[in-house]
Amino acid sequence: MGDKANAHSGAAGRATAADRPSSIRNVVLVGHSGSGKTTLVEALALAARAVNRAGRVEDGATVSDYDEIEHRQGRSVQLSLVPVDWGGIKINLLDTPGYADFVGELRAGLRAADAALFVVSASDGVDGATRMVWEECAAVGMPRAIVLTHLEAARSDFDAMTRTCAQAFGGDDPDAVLPLYIPLYGTTGADGHAPVDGLVGLLSQRVFDYSSGERKETPPDEDQLPRIEEARNRLIEGIIAESEDETLMDRYLDGEEIDYRTLVDDLERAVARGTFHPVLAAAPAPEGAREGLGTIELLELITGGFPTPLEGEAPEVTTPQGGSRPPITCDPQGPLVAEVVKTASDPYVGRVSLVRVFSGTLRPDETVHVSGHGLTDRGHEDHDVDERVGALSSPFGKHQRTLTHCIAGDIACVAKLTRAETGDTLSAKDNPLLMEAWSMPDPLLPLAIEAHSKPDEDKLSQGLSRLVAEDPTMRLEQNQDTRQLVLWCLGEAHRDVVLERLRSRYGVQVDAVPHKVSLRETFGARSTGRGRHVKQSGGHGQFAICEIAVDPLPPGTGIEFVDKVVGGSVPRQFIPSVEKGVRAQAGRGVAAGYPLVDVRITLLDGKAHSVDSSDAAFQTAGALAMREAAADARINLLEPVAEVLVLVPDHYVGPVMSDLSGRRGRVVGTEQAGHGRTLVRAEVPEIEIGRYAVDLRSVSHGTGRFSRSYARHEPMPPQLAGKMREQAEKGA
Repeated sequence: MGDKANAHSGAAGRATAADRPSSIRNVVLVGHSGSGKTTLVEALALAARAVNRAGRVEDGATVSDYDEIEHRQGRSVQLSLVPVDWGGIKINLLDTPGYADFVGELRAGLRAADAALFVVSASDGVDGATRMVWEECAAVGMPRAIVLTHLEAARSDFDAMTRTCAQAFGGDDPDAVLPLYIPLYGTTGADGHAPVDGLVGLLSQRVFDYSSGERKETPPDEDQLPRIEEARNRLIEGIIAESEDETLMDRYLDGEEIDYRTLVDDLERAVARGTFHPVLAAAPAPEGAREGLGTIELLELITGGFPTPLEGEAPEVTTPQGGSRPPITCDPQGPLVAEVVKTASDPYVGRVSLVRVFSGTLRPDETVHVSGHGLTDRGHEDHDVDERVGALSSPFGKHQRTLTHCIAGDIACVAKLTRAETGDTLSAKDNPLLMEAWSMPDPLLPLAIEAHSKPDEDKLSQGLSRLVAEDPTMRLEQNQDTRQLVLWCLGEAHRDVVLERLRSRYGVQVDAVPHKVSLRETFGARSTGRGRHVKQSGGHGQFAICEIAVDPLPPGTGIEFVDKVVGGSVPRQFIPSVEKGVRAQAGRGVAAGYPLVDVRITLLDGKAHSVDSSDAAFQTAGALAMREAAADARINLLEPVAEVLVLVPDHYVGPVMSDLSGRRGRVVGTEQAGHGRTLVRAEVPEIEIGRYAVDLRSVSHGTGRFSRSYARHEPMPPQLAGKMREQAEKGA
């Protein structure tokens, strides 16, 4: 691995349909925004002969030609697949966005992959969000390796950053995170920084010189041996500690020279098991060159050390109705089970689905069953439909290369699945199955929108339904209380991309409007009212009089209606009419236009006319009585209060609690939640946490997470309630 003979000569760069799962590697690239993931993918594609020396395929496209929005924003905003071949192994490189707003794309990449490359900038270090993803991968045993980039930066330090990675990722065993190579530095420049132009393989003790743009292998110089020996001994000890051969450590400590092939085999097994995490270095090739620093070593690590799809554990499957089914295996001859990990709309070919096949073989033009369940709370409908598969292809930037089939373990693009959404399961139509869904973050930043014009309004519904189908981290809400259309997003960058896609893909222009929370009204004390609706204008008139009393009730009670009429002053057939009228007025509000709650309305007395009284008249009288009762009463505005759970590293607990207090929040408790983390429980008015998804990221430097759930409505402070009433009056 990495120290093997240079086996890439003649390797085909073009990805084709794989014939067996053992010849596939699915690798996701993880790292913070700006760490160099996309640049690394391009460098690997160049080294694998997938592109020419200019970084382009023969028709002029580049592997980074994914999305116009990415070009405008200057960062990745979606999951992208770049397949390359290396020594007969098909490598599916899954490039993920590093910005926190697009963590849904990252989780889709983790679902589709069998191993992860954590890309760390040697000049910027390891951020908290990357550590959290590492822990998630560790929890499921996903094999991981670390690639250090930006070694050319003046402030980069390979040795110091390797130690940082061992501390950040090694946990209780920092010797499980060690470099396989150490860099060779060229001539020191005017800035005092020496560029890295080569690597030393610690196991083979060979120098790989990249200074010419092509990898050349030479023996090390004498003055390099002491540094090599120290790092090599530590690496060998780390490998032996993970070896299944328990006698190997004793033999090594007794002075026996361990065979090179034994060390490489043990290293590869430890990497595939996820118990050892090698550190490598990489840099793009100089202009006009073919091979960037460390790219050959990285390709050899992927093909030699990362697991095949056969070695992974497939997600659980059930019937669409939830019935149990036997576990699936990565067998091209098994029952078809595939998952849509990403959905996108192409203006020319329509909807394109990126699919990972876990069992069986997917072929063009066959009919499959599409199952989607479990996201109804985000605007997705449960569905079970049969659809005909369109063309299968392998993506390369904006271009697609046709495939004849896609076997278990492989990833491909599928055209024309009109009903399939991200997260859906594809299976045989005569044996429908449903895969266990992967975890997705809750969108917690609200965006209230309105169509910009009448033509936009006509296209808005279809555009939003397509966006929701593509992006399970977005939630669509039609709020019945505020009558607002609300898109819930993960952050401001996610919001901007959603709006841009609405405009550019679907031709829909929308306007953002202030988001409203669902306020309520209630009576602060007992009040009475008299509703008199008497009109005479020829023919049948209208006559209805009713007297009511309104009493406040405990929070959460709702509205009670009590009939205490005696003597038949209000005929029995009209009492439901009064109730209907007062409830209708309560729904419209009695002070600022918000629904009335937690009151008991008692009908005390009234009058009727034998000819002119009617259902409509008593409904109107009931509403008038409610308004009169409210005119002389103290009406309290109630605001929704959310229970907020914030998970942060221990050293951010103080700033988080202070920030919550500044939002009129009440911290109700804290508890330890794993190593070095604390869960803060608080109750906060919803009006104060509209932007908390953005603000928490700032307070916790991207390491905090939170969830929110409705707790209850509480009286709003008088000063704030007065402002809300003024706004309601202006709006009216």
